[in-house]
Parts: sequence; structure tokens; C-alpha cells
Amino acid sequence: MDRKCLVERHNPNINKIEPLAPLSVGNGEFGFSFDFTGLQTYPEAYESPLGTQSNWGWHYTGGKDLYTEEDIRYQSFATYGRQVQYPMKPEDREEAYHWLRQNPHRLQLGRIAFRFLTEDHQEIPVENIEHIHQEHHLWTGIVESQYTVDGVPVKVYTACHPDEDIISLKIISSLLKYQRIQVRLLFPAPDVTDNAWAKATFPDWEADDRHHTEIVEKDEQSVLLKRVLDDDSYQVSWHWEQGNWKQTDRHEFTLSSDGVSPELSFTISFASEDPAYVERKAVFSASQKHWADFWQTGGAIDFSGSTDPRAVELERRIVLSQYLCAIHSGGALPPQETGYMYNSWFGKFHLEMHWWHAAHFPLWGRAHILEKSLAWYNTILPLAKDLATSQGYEGARWPKMVGIDGKQSPSPVAPGLIWQQPHPIALAELLYEANPTEELLEKYKEMVFTSADFMASYAQWDEEKGAYVLGPPLIPAQECHRMEESMNPPYELEYWKYGLDIAIKWAERLTVKANPAWTKVAQLISTPPVKEGVYLAHENCEQTYTEKKHDHPSMVGALGILSGTLIDNEMMRNTLIKVYKEWDWESAWGWDFPMCAMTAARLGEKKLAVDFLLMEATKNTYLANGHNYQRPGLTAYLPGNGGLLTAVAMMACGWKAAPNAHGPGFPNDGEWKIKHEGLHAWL
Repeated sequence: MDRKCLVERHNPNINKIEPLAPLSVGNGEFGFSFDFTGLQTYPEAYESPLGTQSNWGWHYTGGKDLYTEEDIRYQSFATYGRQVQYPMKPEDREEAYHWLRQNPHRLQLGRIAFRFLTEDHQEIPVENIEHIHQEHHLWTGIVESQYTVDGVPVKVYTACHPDEDIISLKIISSLLKYQRIQVRLLFPAPDVTDNAWAKATFPDWEADDRHHTEIVEKDEQSVLLKRVLDDDSYQVSWHWEQGNWKQTDRHEFTLSSDGVSPELSFTISFASEDPAYVERKAVFSASQKHWADFWQTGGAIDFSGSTDPRAVELERRIVLSQYLCAIHSGGALPPQETGYMYNSWFGKFHLEMHWWHAAHFPLWGRAHILEKSLAWYNTILPLAKDLATSQGYEGARWPKMVGIDGKQSPSPVAPGLIWQQPHPIALAELLYEANPTEELLEKYKEMVFTSADFMASYAQWDEEKGAYVLGPPLIPAQECHRMEESMNPPYELEYWKYGLDIAIKWAERLTVKANPAWTKVAQLISTPPVKEGVYLAHENCEQTYTEKKHDHPSMVGALGILSGTLIDNEMMRNTLIKVYKEWDWESAWGWDFPMCAMTAARLGEKKLAVDFLLMEATKNTYLANGHNYQRPGLTAYLPGNGGLLTAVAMMACGWKAAPNAHGPGFPNDGEWKIKHEGLHAWL
């Protein structure tokens, strides 16, 4: 397989302003998104914010201890003869509630932008920039931006170091000889200014008194800046090869050319402290080596020769999703749903989405990337144990919406979700399948076992049913159901059994005694509820899903994502076909489409699987930069990208009970020519 040709034929090529689709570079721990100029020059022309973010850059407005969970009123829910408290949205104490949801939040670390000047040194507006052509060279990770300013060509190369949080640029233009191109570094205020639950968070450029920028050191070719924001701080270093640097405003600094050379090069490094310095050429060289290695290792799939007209688009989505997931979802923390593009949900990450962000990495031969973020669960295990204990359960209960501190956020929905609970077990099992060692079992055994302890403790015995039940209270993955009414959602039932069965396997591998409750609950878990020949959203749902057919059709995940040990295939086929025909797809989310494709593949509905992957729906849109668009304010949604990669690997390489055939999830009608290597089968 000619991997270089495969990758390069999908290089993003931008020939106009794409307001929804800025390009980005990054390394898994840090990301930088920018406009057609190669920097963040014209943010007002973009609906998608232009971000500079990291895994280490977080902020607490007013300090870390301004509010705690004790400052909001918990809501009690009747739970089989006792009351369990959850931090839902209170009727009062709005200030504490919103602060806890917003803090900690990810910082916009700084804006790096051009200032283009006319001959009389007036700023040139975006309308006067012409002949735009920008290409992201995926094989090297370098973005080349070309355009004209006042009719004069400008060429810019933008790169990010693969191991350090460094942005490096090379600018070529005769305008530099006339000092008509300047580079600005600006810092916004740190606070979140909007309570909207998922609205894109734009930087605040007005509150200058809310932060401080200090010059720590300076010489003729470099400067070190310190940023102070309440109890938080970080540092930024700027190195240039030639030019004149000065402070031009309270939180703004400007680099101008020396007026001699038609080239200007620099690097800007960000760090919590002591930013690394790497020379510009070395940054570019490291980027080239890293991305060539990335594409030449791991999985690849090639659809050339296919006659289905959608094959080229699917291949494009796959290539770009691999890149985007590596830079935005490949770090040491579970990612936020917009990665480092900008803040959504205040920059926090959703642990029920972690599977969608990262489960694909082992399937594409990159298990080491998943392990970076899975290890984080061990660091917050004490908090997860405390949460379970506070609610009267055993083991560890994983929160839903968290920041770097690992503390759950109050919410009208988040505290009631449970489907994130088996995720660490499932992800650990994927790592074990990729690297079946005693060392890996030892590293994650406590995480796996305490997750299972909670699951067994959470399930309740129903004497009348003769089975264990889940909820109430709970909120299913289809979040539009009431917490105090929801019981036995099909996907959660199947996932509970799967997680407990895997925990039992881990105990056997380690030759230790498994908790007897794991086996008891797994063997006697309830059968998923059915009505009129289709699976219900949950047992107490009076309507079939066809009347409540919005949000996630999560019941189909019980067979597809999972192997469906509790599922009747024909009933699931009926359910899936009705979902396809009748669901309100405008209300669905990006990962719902690959989820349904996985279900269709297991059922042998191969054409339907492809139809789900490539359904024409707003939230199944993949922009010019490869991001999965959802709606205004949510122009990037990485769970869709990750889910696509998981579904494609499964459809191409198979699953453990798949037919012995090449590409068992794709149609075998001759329209799809599938070449793949380095992929691994699904469970």
C-alpha cells in the first residue's frame, strides 16, 4: 500500500475563508488552530474560535476554593429504600452552581496574529487579502499558506513540535523588507463569560485588570513572559532569528522585521513553567519525522478502485480523523469534545465520551496513544472511591463531566449517567488485547476491579423479576429520559454484563479471587425490555422509541458496540430499521451514525452500515478540515471522528464472531474495493 499517496490525496486544500473550518496543528498535549493566514489574524471572520490550548493550562476564576460542592444543594433520589444525593441543578444558589460547572476551565493561552500594513502603515482588513491557497501537508504536519496582500505574495509555513508545546513559523514576502508585516502576541482575560452549556467560549479581550503579563527576561533575540491569573500562572517564551520586538499594549507584544530580509522566522513556546526552546529548523524537522512515522505505522485503509461514489469521501474522513484524533484526543487526559480547538462545556471532558474519543487507537495499531489517557483514571481513583462511598455504594464511581481536578460537575443530567462506568474496563481490555502482559494487568487491576465493585453494588435485586435491575434513579445514554423513572436501558444492561465479565477474566488472568457479586450480577442481569417487537429506551418508558425518537438511539448500541449476549438479533434488526427510517436525525449526535453502522454490520446489513456512516444529515457533516460539525457553536465534535474510525476498523477487519470474509462489514456487491493493513478486529 502506498501510504504516502493515500494520505496526501486528502491534504486539506483551502482556497477561501472557511468560517467553520480553521486548520490546526498539535501534538496530543497542545493544539493551535488558525485562519487562512497561517496565524490567528482574522478571528472575526470565523464562526469557529481560533484556539491555543493545552492539557496543563487550566484556570479557576477567583481561586481554586472559591466554591465547593457543599455550596450547592444536593437533590435526593429514592433508591430502593434509601435516599441517594446527586449534585443536580439547584433552584437557588445559581452563582455557586455556575462557578462549579465553569471551573476549572481550559485557558486560551494566547493569540498569535499577523498585522498587515498599507504603504502608509494602516492596518489591512480581511477583505483586502486575495488569492488564498492553504494546504495542510499531512505527511509532514506542516501547513503552507499563500495569499497576496496589496497584490504582493506572502507565503507562511506553520508547524508544531511533536513533543514540546512550541509553534514555529517561517514567513517569506518582500513586504517584510518594508516592515509591512508584523507578528503580534496577545493575551485575553482568563474567565469564562457565558453560562451556555455547550456554546463555543470566545476569549474575553476587555477585562485587562483580571490578569497580568510580566517580562521576566529579554535579550536581542528572545523574551520570556510570565502570565498570572488569580492562583494560576504559566510562561511563554518567544525566540526570533532576526527582527525588532517591543511591547505594544498592556497584554500585547509585537515583532517586526529588520527591514532588510524578505524572511522572518520565530518560535513561541508555552509551558506551566520553563518553556522549552527548540530552534525553528529543528521544529520543522521534528514535525516531518514524527508525522511520516505516524502514517507509516499503525493501520491504514484504501478504497481506491471502488465504484461507490461515496468511497472517496469516506476515505477522506478516515484519513483526516486519524490526524485530528492524534492531535486533539491523544494526550494524557481524556479530551474535551472539541479537543484544543476551543472550549465547549467550559473545556471539561466528558468521561462517557472517552470511549468514542479513544477506543479506535488500539484498532488502528496505536494502543500506546490510548494508554496515555487511560492512566489518568488511576490518578483520580481516590475521588471515584469517595464518590461511590458518599452514595452508599462499593468500589469506584466515575464522574461524567470533569476537569483536570477529577471532580464531578453539577448538572441537570451529568450526575445521573452510568454508561461511563464500564468504559475504563473496556478500554483496559483493548490495551490488554494489544499487549497481553502481566505488567499491564497489574497497572490497571485496581481500576478494573473497583469499577466492577461499584457496578455490582449499584445493581439491585428484584425479587419479582428474579433478576438484577439498573435504576431508577439513572439517566440513560439517550439523555431525554427522567432520572427518577428510567430503569433497565438496553445498552447499559448489556454493558454492565460485559464489564463484569471482563473483570472476572482479569481476576482469572491474575489468579486472584473475583468478587462473587460480579458473577452473580452478570449471570442474573435483566433482559433488555421489548415492546411491539422493538427494544425500548428503558423499561418504564411508556412509549416506544418511535414516539420519543430524538437524541441518541442508544438501545442499538447493545448489539454493535457490544456483542449483544442479551439481545435477540431479529428484534434488534427491527429496531435498527425503524431507527433508520423514523429517527429525528437532526437531533442525533455525530457518534450515533457510526454506532448504528456497527449494529448494522453485526446484523449482516452491510449496505445499511455504509448508509449510516455516510448519511446526509447535519450532524454527520465532515468539514474541509475533517472536523465533525454538529451545529452553530459546536463546529468540531471529536467523538464523531473517533466513532467513525472504530466503526470502519470493525467493518473492514471484522469482529470476533464475524464471518470469515474480507471486509465483513462492507457490501460484497463489487462496488467496494478494500485494502487495509495494520487494523485489528473488534470484540
